[in-house]
Amino acid sequence: MMAIYSFNENKLFKVETTTFNDEGILERQHLQLALKNQINVIAPNCLVISEEFSEWTGSQRRIDLLAIDKEGNLVVIELKRTETGEHMELQALRYASMVSTLTFSRAVEIFQRYLKSICSEDIAEIRMLEFLGWDEPQEDNFALDVHIVLVSANFSKELTTSVMWLNDRDLNIRCIRLIPYRYQNQILVDVQQIIPLPEAESYQIKIKQQSEERKEAKKSQRDYTRYSFQGNTFNKRKLVLAVIQQWVSENNPKNIDELLRVFPQEIRKGGLFFPVEEAKAIYKRQSIYRHFLGEDEILTFSDSSQYAISNQWGKGNIEKFINQAKKNEYEIEEIR
Repeated sequence: MMAIYSFNENKLFKVETTTFNDEGILERQHLQLALKNQINVIAPNCLVISEEFSEWTGSQRRIDLLAIDKEGNLVVIELKRTETGEHMELQALRYASMVSTLTFSRAVEIFQRYLKSICSEDIAEIRMLEFLGWDEPQEDNFALDVHIVLVSANFSKELTTSVMWLNDRDLNIRCIRLIPYRYQNQILVDVQQIIPLPEAESYQIKIKQQSEERKEAKKSQRDYTRYSFQGNTFNKRKLVLAVIQQWVSENNPKNIDELLRVFPQEIRKGGLFFPVEEAKAIYKRQSIYRHFLGEDEILTFSDSSQYAISNQWGKGNIEKFINQAKKNEYEIEEIR
């Protein structure tokens, strides 16, 4: 480890290292708090969805920080303030295996609880979809892999050797070293990625090409189909909303029964329309929007009843809705 120097009047002065322990900097109360609020310092392009995660049966172990990256992979982040990292790679591997089966919907529930714990009023599903750049949940493409980030003041040779061996076998583990310095009554922290070395990372990516090709093959199965309706382009669920709103504006039905004669509940397994209070109750229980509940999305009839439209549409049920819309002389064009 090379030293850091200050430069003054053409002279170099060594900045002395210190330890987090000597400076009274605690692992959870200080380091973890700072890093979760500025996660890009150690894990760029990640979104923290939980802290001290421990929601599994038969174990009291906790993940310091659980995040997702832009590709929808889970990221397990383990933090130590020690000089060796101890056995954190083994701990993180256990955690990675435990969360590897998380679904998108389950991750949304976990994230919503985390947002509530930090007094955020954000809607978990909306924020996750925006972060991932998805129009709608994609369960088949979520958590295809679990990445690990180990953060410590230093790492033992045994740990770094283990991590490099695991990475050679197609795991994705990063080691980030935080070195504290004391300089003029300030604590400076040098953040270094030591595994993989940044200059060697492109080479390691090539080594993993075979595994990545397998993942890309699965990703290629994503359904990117869009639909053209009345001059606008929609994804599946927005198409349903647009068609129904168009029919309602043209026909001004007095109650839900008139609408159901054109778009029966049976179009979608589980129902197409739900009383607004029932839809809100579902959101309250699950913290996930299963229906269109925006102010301009709720259907209000002349009998004062209000209904919400389901937003749960995919390859398995959208065709039935489109066929019904075409029976009512609506032109819908599929775009791939």
